[in-house]
Amino acid sequence: MTDAETPNALSAGDDGASSSSVAAPFAALLVAVLSFSLMQTMVVPVLPDLQREFNASTTDVSWVLSSFLITASVATALLGRVGDMFGKRRILIACLSVFAIGTLLCAVADSLPLLIAGRAVQGVGSAAFPLAFGIVREQFPPKQVPVAIGLISSTFGIGFGIGLILPGPIVDSLSWHWVFWLGLAVILLGVLAVAAFVDESVHRSPGRVDWVGGALLSGAVVALLLPISQGKSWGWDSPAVIGSFVAAMVLGAVFVVVERRVREPLIDIELLRRPAVATSHVAALIIGFGMHGAFTLVPLLAQTPPEVGFGFGSSVTETGLFMVPMAVTMLIASPLAGRIGAAVGFKLPLVIACLIGVVGFGIYAVGHSSEWVIYLGSGVLGVGVGLAYAALANLVVAAVDPGQVGEATGINTIMRTIGSSLGTQIAASIVASKTVPGTTIPAESGYTATFVMSAIALGAATLAALAGPGSLRKAAASGADATAVKSSSSSATV
Repeated sequence: MTDAETPNALSAGDDGASSSSVAAPFAALLVAVLSFSLMQTMVVPVLPDLQREFNASTTDVSWVLSSFLITASVATALLGRVGDMFGKRRILIACLSVFAIGTLLCAVADSLPLLIAGRAVQGVGSAAFPLAFGIVREQFPPKQVPVAIGLISSTFGIGFGIGLILPGPIVDSLSWHWVFWLGLAVILLGVLAVAAFVDESVHRSPGRVDWVGGALLSGAVVALLLPISQGKSWGWDSPAVIGSFVAAMVLGAVFVVVERRVREPLIDIELLRRPAVATSHVAALIIGFGMHGAFTLVPLLAQTPPEVGFGFGSSVTETGLFMVPMAVTMLIASPLAGRIGAAVGFKLPLVIACLIGVVGFGIYAVGHSSEWVIYLGSGVLGVGVGLAYAALANLVVAAVDPGQVGEATGINTIMRTIGSSLGTQIAASIVASKTVPGTTIPAESGYTATFVMSAIALGAATLAALAGPGSLRKAAASGADATAVKSSSSSATV
């Protein structure tokens, strides 16, 4: 998006501040969150190169993804809350700086352990999303908040798609190290942009850091995500996996008990019981589970040699092109969700998003033998993902006080991450369960079954969205009004 386009995208209203006055802060936040979303997936296409260079097993290389995922999930909740307490701009700059350090470690890594450590440090950058949402809620004119949040939400998927396209040419021309050097340049640009153009938060949620709650939440998230990400290599019925799931349940239960009793909890448990927040979290979990079938399986399907009866034998670069329609339609759909939501509430675009997801995966399931059908399915899913991510973020933001935005959106991001991790692993297990006779190549039936599973998941997400407060014609109108009132208060304070 160019600077000229940014004011136009945010021209939904003029409530005490012109579109041009928020163009620079908005662009800075976009760069900040884009830098993180790029680094989520830019490493995926180079995993085979890493495995060959370090002479590592598939299990060992998988830690390049798992270490990032685990620290990202922990940092999202902790730093979102810390931003509410000490200032979102300050914490955003700090987490981006740590993110840059982790990326530098990856760029200079000459061993797999150092690369895995660098990826773990990189995960701290995940807090960019809840912190950016909070800054928008506080500092942007009320009528521009939904569209801005929608566009920022869309960078999650857009960066995901671009991250699958860029590494191919980079690795072919240079080396995998340059994937991280490029990422570092974008991160540093984000740090400078936020420091130059974003004001510090006015709202604070005072208190002390709940270290006990933070440790319990971190332990529960790690204990849950670790077996999900490593279950295939450890064995789903192994003592390590079963023990980790049990530990996650125990730590989660203890966390809830502790948070109910402390005076200044890390997470307000009562906040999670609000209908709009609770249903949004459930929907985020299911949507994350369903949607990542496209992100992970389409590239694998595209690279399958056509000699086995399906697939296109695509190169890494060609494979990334299948995700381009998704990135484009996401960029269109996200601000559209903001405008629909501002008019009638965000329940309607969320329900529409889930139904579109069902259609998209249905297209994949019945027509994945043709390249143009994959492009069509990706474009359709991009609309669903763009609407869903924008609607989820806005539903949560509208349902909480300004001082709770980082906390609430951080949990919503964790729910989506857990769903994505679970969906990715289950999809991979289904696809790998049956191979083409005489080869190690997954059979076509596994892809079909997984696409159908994702369609069913999006159908379930539709029911979760419908269970939320409000009607489809006047969905959460009071919540939208609350957003305007609270944002007006923020603007007046600024």
